[in-house]
This record gives sequence, structure tokens and C-alpha cells, in this order.
Amino acid sequence: MGKFFSDEVEKALCYIYYDLRAGRGAEGYRILEKASEAGDGDASCILARCLCGTQYVWGGHDFPEDDDKAVKLMHKAVEQGSAIGVLLALRSGELKPDVKRKMTFSNLQEAFEVVLEKAQEGDPFCQYTVGNVYFWWDFVKIQNIRRHSFPNEAAYKACMRENISKCEDWFWKALRGGMYFAANNLNRYYTQGDEDLIAPQPEKAKDIYKIGAELGSPILQYIHGDNLMEQKREAEALEWYRKAAEGGQFECWYILGNAYEKGKLVPKDPAEAARCYEKGLMQKRDTSKKVGCANCLGALYYEGQGVYQDYDRAFNLLHYAWEHGSTWGVCYLGKCYYRGWGTEQDFVKAREFLEKVNWVNKEAYYMLGTIYGQGLGTAPDIEKGVQYLKKAGDYQEASAELKKYKKTLFGKWVRR
Repeated sequence: MGKFFSDEVEKALCYIYYDLRAGRGAEGYRILEKASEAGDGDASCILARCLCGTQYVWGGHDFPEDDDKAVKLMHKAVEQGSAIGVLLALRSGELKPDVKRKMTFSNLQEAFEVVLEKAQEGDPFCQYTVGNVYFWWDFVKIQNIRRHSFPNEAAYKACMRENISKCEDWFWKALRGGMYFAANNLNRYYTQGDEDLIAPQPEKAKDIYKIGAELGSPILQYIHGDNLMEQKREAEALEWYRKAAEGGQFECWYILGNAYEKGKLVPKDPAEAARCYEKGLMQKRDTSKKVGCANCLGALYYEGQGVYQDYDRAFNLLHYAWEHGSTWGVCYLGKCYYRGWGTEQDFVKAREFLEKVNWVNKEAYYMLGTIYGQGLGTAPDIEKGVQYLKKAGDYQEASAELKKYKKTLFGKWVRR
């Protein structure tokens, strides 16, 4: 039996929260599933958190999100006698009367004291949970605090202030124990304070993410890198991005890839940029950075820079990015459709993509000029085609195409 929870739950907590760099989150998830099915309420509670998205668990684990299943697991955790399950259900608004009646504790205070004892003995997850009880005012329900029971407003506020301020120490203990989520609430506590009860102390917030980064949390290394970037300490930021990426924060591979592609702070190396972008594509979630990796890697494959030229791979990557809301690669996609590179030739789609190009690109102008001039996939519009061909300037193919047209005495453009 583990020190604070069952062996299974303690192993899962390590994989899912304390040691992210091990890359064993999926294993931790499976452990929780089996333990929950076997009747372990704490496993049910933590499994519920895993299903609630990045607000509750590291995105690098790529766990599924299922609010309905999470709610059922919270209720199950309460019925199975989990103290942290009771507090999670309370925090989530799921400790409704019918659920509360099924808990094995006589009251909320009893459940809280179980978690508090584990926190005092050093469990980071419980320290974070206790910190949240004070930070989010759940102590009001636990202690059954009523404003009217105080002799005056000053006494009520003093009680509230005393309780809320307890979160600070618990969050610090949780963060240093590996519960990186504590950093966000601690930062909010310092920068925003709490109504007229706790004054902001922004000077205390400046090193939170740095400390978390030094403790090895990939997500906090990413955030620390962003903070350094804002301070124009770009070289330092890049190293923290590298550590974060190597620890499983996939978004950072996009940043590193850009650095190598452009030769910013590191020697220009398209091949290394491509490797970084490939790693960034390994994440299952369709994040903006993953889309960015697809765009940039697609362009490298199209141009044959740092990788063998491969139009099929280029088209697939760029089209994935387009399907996920990015217009960055429209010019490449238009060219692929125009020439039939990596996809079937389709002048209708070529025109649709090329007309979305809102920057100077002579080859795109040439293609649009040809499409309209020759009536490829659309009704011929020689005048419009000539306009595009002229915009292409000294682009060789455009110059040759333009010679196929002439202006009549009446000022109309026609084919020669």
C-alpha cells in the first residue's frame, strides 16, 4: 500500500502529474481505469480529472475529453469513499444533494480533514487540493461559514482573509512537490489578489514559472520561455523551449523549427528545422502550433529544402493545415492544383486558392493569368488574364504567355 493512496494511484499520479518527462501518461491512465473498476475511489477521482481537458491535466498526455464520463466518475468516487473525490465534486459543482447523501463521510469537514492530513504529510496532489479549497472559497461550504453569524463585517472579512491566505503556502508546497498546476493559481493569487480581501502582490509572482521550469515541468518551461521572450532574452528563451520540447511540450518544436529555418539564434539549418517540425506533428491534438508545423514542413517538402522534394507529402501537410483553419499555405496549394503536383490537376480549385493570395507572388499571378486567359476551369476573361500576367512582371512563363495576346484598335484584348 502506498504512503498516501493505493500503489496504483500513487504510480498513476507520478506518471500523470509529477514526472511528465517520463512520457508514461497513457500508462498512468490505464492504471487508473483498472483501479477504478476495482473499486478505488481515489482512482475514479483522478481519472475524472484526466477527462476534463487541459484545465485539469497536461495537454501533452493527449487524454480524451469526456465531460459526461468525468461527471459519472466524480459521483462514483464519492460513493466509493474518496475524500479527494468529495472535494473535487464540490469544486466542480457536482456534489449535489443526491450525490452528497451517498458519501461515506458524516460531513464535508471530515472529508477535508482526511485530505488535509495527507497534505501535511507531504502529498503534492493533496497539497494542491487543499490550496484550491482556500483559493476558490470552498472552505465556506466546508466550514459552513455564514456572514450573519459574525458580530460585524470586519470580523467576517478577517475570517475570510485568514482562510484565503492559507492557499499560498499550500500551492508553494504542491509546486515544489511536482504539482505544476499550482503555479497558475499561485500566479493569479499574487497578480490579482482576491476582491477587497487580499491585495495583489505582483512582485512575488515574477519567479513562479522560473522555479517551476527549473523543477522540470515542460509546460512551465514553455511559459518561462515565453516570459523570457517578452523580456527580449531570446537566447535564454530558446534553451527553455528546447527543454520543454524534449520533455514532451510538442508546441515548442514549432518554435525551434522556425529558429533553424530562419537561422535566428542558431545556425540556419533547413534539415534540422524539418526534423523539429516532424516532431511537432507527433502531438495528437490539432493545436495552432501543430498546424504551423504542417505548413512549414509542407513548404520545405515543396521547395526541397532540408528534405527531398516530395509534392505528395507537401500537399498532404499543407491541405491538413488548410482544413484546420490556416490560410498560410494557399499559394502552395493553388500551385499544386494548377500543376497537378501531389494531387490531381484541378484548375477550379487552383483558382480558388490562388485568388486567396493577398501578397505579391509572380508565379501565382502567372497561373491566374493563364487560367483566365485560356478559360481553364472557368469562362475565358482575357482582359483579366492579361492584368494578372502584367502583374507577374518579369516572370519568364508569364512573359511568354502574355505574347499570346494583343490589344485591338478598339482597346480590347484578344488572342493573337
